[in-house]
Amino acid sequence: MAAPGKFSAKEINPLGSLDEWEDDVLQRYPDPDTIAKEKSKEEYRNYDDPARDTVREFYRLNHTYQTYAFVQEKRKDFLQFNRKEMTVWDAFNFLNQLVDDSDPDTDLDQFQHLLQASEAIRADGHPDWMVLTGLMHDMGKVLCLFGEPQWAVVGDTFPVGCAYSDKVVYPEFFKLNADYTDPVFSTKLGVYTQNCGLRNVSMSWGHDEYVYQMLKDYLPEPGLYMLRYHSFYAWHREGAYDHLLDDHDREMLKWVKLFNPYDLYSKCPTPPDWKQLRPYYEDLVAKYLPSTIKF
Repeated sequence: MAAPGKFSAKEINPLGSLDEWEDDVLQRYPDPDTIAKEKSKEEYRNYDDPARDTVREFYRLNHTYQTYAFVQEKRKDFLQFNRKEMTVWDAFNFLNQLVDDSDPDTDLDQFQHLLQASEAIRADGHPDWMVLTGLMHDMGKVLCLFGEPQWAVVGDTFPVGCAYSDKVVYPEFFKLNADYTDPVFSTKLGVYTQNCGLRNVSMSWGHDEYVYQMLKDYLPEPGLYMLRYHSFYAWHREGAYDHLLDDHDREMLKWVKLFNPYDLYSKCPTPPDWKQLRPYYEDLVAKYLPSTIKF
């Protein structure tokens, strides 16, 4: 055990793989095999121990420390985008440092996984901006390379600054959160107003919000909702937090629902042929994004 006030690496990062939390998502929300071509949905995220004690520990940390103050601190820090400036292709090389051999679904690097997602979207005939959204949706995971713990990078997201919904995974751990008994943050609306719209709500900090803020000037609104809320399962799968939604959120929900299966079910062991695909994606990136992106 680490000294009081300190965390060991295992305590900060209990997951064996950065994406291990998705195993829990897939068991909670199994989808038809319409996108995954080489595996059935039952084969995905198939770890030896289905109980996944590490996932529970991950959410204990996440729900304990994702307070309203923590989120504001991270937004103030990381949304300055003053750590690196890279081309998109250099950014993918940077992201590939997160390759983890413990992922049971694939030994492909991060870029190849994103390419599989974007290729599945393209194969189904969706607009090119959605293909680019698939390619970029996990770029925010570079937060781990800037020293952020897993619980501040991945995981189901949820609003902070108001009462936590029991539709969020492992809601019992919110009792450990300092905001749980706060006289304002513990109320249904908290710091918000009825139907204020998700754009006015602070979400728990992680790769979704970070990549949204990174790309918010470059993609159409439906793509931005896909980026910002693809891990907000309490909303797009459970229907929670309706009191915070406005009509625009309800209209955009269909796009988040459309995107989600491509995120979860596009992994397969066959690597994409990057040599063949490269001209298309270079043109696509150049169409929508600037020559360099700030991180």
